[in-house]
Amino acid sequence: MTGAGDATVAAVVVLAALAALAAAGTGRARGTEEERGNRTAGRREVTYDGRALILDGARRMLFSGDMHYPRSTPEMWPDLIAKAKKGGLDVIQTYVFWNAHEPVQGQYNFEGRYDLVKFIREIHAQGLYVSLRLGPFVESEWKYGGLPFWLRGIPNITFRCDNEAFKIENEYKLVEAAFHSKGPPYVRWAAAMAVNLQTGVPWMMCKQDDAPDPIINTCNGLICGETFLGPNSPNKPALWTENWTSRYPVYGQDRRSRSAADLAFAVALFILRKKGSFVNYYMYHGGTNFGRFASSYVTTSYYDGAPLDEYGLIWQPTWAHLRELHAAVKQSAEPLLWGAYSNHSFGQQQEGHVFATESECVAFLVNFDKHKISTIQFGEEVFQLAPKSISILSQCRELIFQTGKINAQHGLRTAQVVQSINHVDRWKFFKEPIPTVPSKMSHVGNQLHEHLSTTKDETDYLWYLSAHNYKRNGNGQLVLNVEAYAHILHAFINDDYVGSVHGSHDKPGNIVLKAPISLREGRNSISLLCVMVGSPVGLSGETNKIYTSEGSSHAEWSTIDKSMHLPLIWYKTTFDTPWGNDPVTLNLSSMGKGEVWINGESIGRYWVSFKTPSGQPSQSLYHIPRYFLKTGENLLVLMEEIGGDPRQITVNTMSVTRIYSSVSETSTPSLLSREKHPAIHLRCQKGKHITDIEFASYGNSHEDCIESGKNCHGSCHAEMSEFVVKNACLGRRKCVVPVRAPKFGGDPCPGIEKSLSVVAICG
Repeated sequence: MTGAGDATVAAVVVLAALAALAAAGTGRARGTEEERGNRTAGRREVTYDGRALILDGARRMLFSGDMHYPRSTPEMWPDLIAKAKKGGLDVIQTYVFWNAHEPVQGQYNFEGRYDLVKFIREIHAQGLYVSLRLGPFVESEWKYGGLPFWLRGIPNITFRCDNEAFKIENEYKLVEAAFHSKGPPYVRWAAAMAVNLQTGVPWMMCKQDDAPDPIINTCNGLICGETFLGPNSPNKPALWTENWTSRYPVYGQDRRSRSAADLAFAVALFILRKKGSFVNYYMYHGGTNFGRFASSYVTTSYYDGAPLDEYGLIWQPTWAHLRELHAAVKQSAEPLLWGAYSNHSFGQQQEGHVFATESECVAFLVNFDKHKISTIQFGEEVFQLAPKSISILSQCRELIFQTGKINAQHGLRTAQVVQSINHVDRWKFFKEPIPTVPSKMSHVGNQLHEHLSTTKDETDYLWYLSAHNYKRNGNGQLVLNVEAYAHILHAFINDDYVGSVHGSHDKPGNIVLKAPISLREGRNSISLLCVMVGSPVGLSGETNKIYTSEGSSHAEWSTIDKSMHLPLIWYKTTFDTPWGNDPVTLNLSSMGKGEVWINGESIGRYWVSFKTPSGQPSQSLYHIPRYFLKTGENLLVLMEEIGGDPRQITVNTMSVTRIYSSVSETSTPSLLSREKHPAIHLRCQKGKHITDIEFASYGNSHEDCIESGKNCHGSCHAEMSEFVVKNACLGRRKCVVPVRAPKFGGDPCPGIEKSLSVVAICG
């Protein structure tokens, strides 16, 4: 990244480069004796051909996952990366967030959460590669897409266009047509500029079908096995740079999750149909949008349903199911990367895909029917294909994985209240003064100043002040009518709150407030507080930094009495650091909208009053990284815009307390287990062990009620089930129980397909 001078500004285009920082991964290497010699000599080379990226002379099947270093803390990085590696990843992908690194022109920040070098070194230390999406424009539901606000002040700048002032890019195909004849030349310039940097590694352009040689065009999306047109040259590999593990949540919308089976199906389909050899999960760990870095209406929690959740806990069964898929694919890396390809049709919705060398073979049998099991004959064997599922056959004979059949354990995450801050005397409040006359910092004029140009990204808030001389004329109802392009508008007449209005993520544009008001004879002050959420000095408390220990000590705090449920109130209290290592959250479901700080660190915006169609907040739990906490008391400060009751806020710890699984005796044994038979695999999170077996049955349990822990016994049940499972699992962090009749004293019901179903409690 290059800072702006008096004239032209240069920047690195947003492309993805696979940096070979360390040798890693599995799969069989092939190459000449000379190439193998280079590898043993420690040479690091990254190239590509029409099948794959080539690392040190060997084609590689690579699985990658996005983790963004500013969305977690350095203390979390080692554990996150270790869990990703154990989940079968070879690569960690991240953007580079320019506005976090150069918030003020010429002033750089690469410390703490922004220590990119430390993040990359940790990935290197754990034996993984890095896919670096350099920026400056990153989108990523990040404020301004990662661009520093000060760029707006550069003369003659036009973003996302071929102009001399500045050139930047990411996923340009989405907007290229809008620039007409200027679009394609810009793409060619971006490619030439990147190649001329001579980084020594290939470059990728996401979603750019016309990426010029030698740039690799890649796919972003949910189902690239169906939507990707493929590489634009036979000499380029098929790479999937964003496989969306869920959809990022926004305020006012219900969360949209994606099942482990659907994710695995999409990955396998991309590999078999497109000969894909690189799949990146976006996100693998989403993390937290701390401070004001979330873009418009985006929640503070980011991609919480990824394989590693917001707090870094393993999200089951997604993590484990994908881990099994990665193992199955890598076991057949040689035929996938070197073998001849053929396909077969077994019906309108069933097909087969085969990759074979002289010595190895892998087959993918696909059933697109979402509702019916399909029975097909392949070779000398008959296979039953689950609805919307892909079966992987090692050596084209042995079934080793089915995308639609989940054998991994499930987990239920629990927020446990550890502190209730409900005593009135523990809370103090400071009422944000409502300005009624211009101050010396105000801009005075006959027209309204544009919000962002005025705030310059120093705050979400901007006051607009006016006055009206009122002379009573009749008894008609007076109405305040205000149109704004802010995300939220709060209105006050003579210091009294009269109403609010807000927009939504799906309906950008103007918002209109129509509120009945009463005016007094003579002069009346009108104060309008415009608020942006995810864009960009507004509040007195911000200016004086009363959310810090020092700033708080200078504010005039009062004991709360009737100050609840009022707008524009600052609240503060203290709480003790919870014992243990479980992630910590605040439950803010009793509040309205605002921002929250812990020991001076902003953990993000909250907006629990903006309900979803189901009537629930889009987010009510807010992550407090343990690194933000002190030994003993911690300062908690909230800026509440709308009104809420802080006495109902609780401090919680997050953990997976209930785990459950159901595995059939006909299931495929795990490739990652020593067991040669189907088995239940149970594992509590680190620091916990199995304290109780809530339910266990070897038979034909009712699987649809297992999650609730109810009595799910079917018509067939082995009486020894609970004894066997408790003996194997109680007191242990993890356990394995084979699904075999002799283990449970014999077959309780011959002729019936049986499963072992277990619900366990971790504590």
